[in-house]
Amino acid sequence: MAQRRMFSKKVTDTDTFLDMPLSTQALYFHLNMHADDDGFIDNTKTIQRMIGSSDDDRKLLVAKQFIIPFENGLVVIKDWRVHNYIQGDRYHKTQYINEKSQLVIEENNMYTKRVQDVSNMDTQVRLGKDRLGKVSKDILSGSDEPDHVPYKEIVDYLNEKTGSKYRSSGSKTKSLIKARANEGFNLDDFKTVIEKKAKEWSGTDMEKYLRPETLFSTKFEGYLNQKQSANPRQSGYGKQKHQGIVPKFLQGKV
Repeated sequence: MAQRRMFSKKVTDTDTFLDMPLSTQALYFHLNMHADDDGFIDNTKTIQRMIGSSDDDRKLLVAKQFIIPFENGLVVIKDWRVHNYIQGDRYHKTQYINEKSQLVIEENNMYTKRVQDVSNMDTQVRLGKDRLGKVSKDILSGSDEPDHVPYKEIVDYLNEKTGSKYRSSGSKTKSLIKARANEGFNLDDFKTVIEKKAKEWSGTDMEKYLRPETLFSTKFEGYLNQKQSANPRQSGYGKQKHQGIVPKFLQGKV
């Protein structure tokens, strides 16, 4: 296996990549460094433990489609061929022939999962598909199970509370919502987070962060469990100031 790895700024300088937490970015770089010459990694969790990364970091890389997972735990770097070109005399073909056969190399040199013809799937593949459907409805699992995540209800509620016009059909927004849904969060949890942060951030410098990529990120659980603090804009002083009434103790000082 080659000992040097390259990284393309076409991938690592994008807003999608840079919007991720630094711990997620670090995991991506380490996965690239430990991949074989075709971009496959079979010890993702070991690498996570080695650098102190979490399962949320891995799930976010999957959700944002920087890595492609397989049913047996393998992952492959989606943009591997964009990052790396290894000379023939140094290239060692991956041992994961079956998994590589499930991939297609697009014109932009990215890996994508091959669409399987269900009518031609043998018994072993059918069993794998059934098992996959039972385990999860993960957006990256390759499952064709119906997706029952209430994207529209969540985004409509966000727009209602913040006066925004986000689209529930946006792939980035859907991937973030799906990632949180896969972690077990439901519609009420999304509404609670939206309500809490809208109440806390509206009318402040933080208002610009009332957006899907912030609210539905890996910090979602922290937002959900955050104790609601009093909003200064709703305090007596805030109301008086807003109405143009100056409290007695401030009279003559403003």
